Amino acid sequence: MIEVAIEADEEWDSSRSWDELVRDAAEAAIAESAFPQLTAVARPIEISVRLTGDEQVRALNAEWRGKDRPTNVLSFPMAETADLQDTRVAGPELLLGDIVLARGICEIEAAEKGVRFEDHAIHLLVHGTLHLLGYDHDDDDEAADMEARETRALGRLGIASPYQGTG
Repeated sequence: MIEVAIEADEEWDSSRSWDELVRDAAEAAIAESAFPQLTAVARPIEISVRLTGDEQVRALNAEWRGKDRPTNVLSFPMAETADLQDTRVAGPELLLGDIVLARGICEIEAAEKGVRFEDHAIHLLVHGTLHLLGYDHDDDDEAADMEARETRALGRLGIASPYQGTG
């Protein structure tokens, strides 16, 4: 069971519940990961999401990554690979980690791509969840694998691949 701890600034209003959007994105990403069993275990799995403005994301990016600029999404994994693999272990909730989205950057990118804002935010939530599960895009092979997983996860949600026509 996926539990979502979400904190959203007022600028993140939506006709749909962000709790629902985050849960859907996380479940789709997990289903396309090496750890699909996470959505079916009795042990609660928690993801913390902060929906905020560009300035707060810039500050976090500067503090934790040494990059003094805003970015669309930040992920802070907390679970070890062993925790993700062996979910039969009884215990308190498994904290996958934190995801932080920047409203302004997300809005600009959605407009540039010609996609709905919520669809782009969901893509970034899928992307962030995959980072929490140990995926990265440091080299071409990792990037291709992560993009394929994102595309399949978004397909589960009825959202077109953000990578069509790129490359």
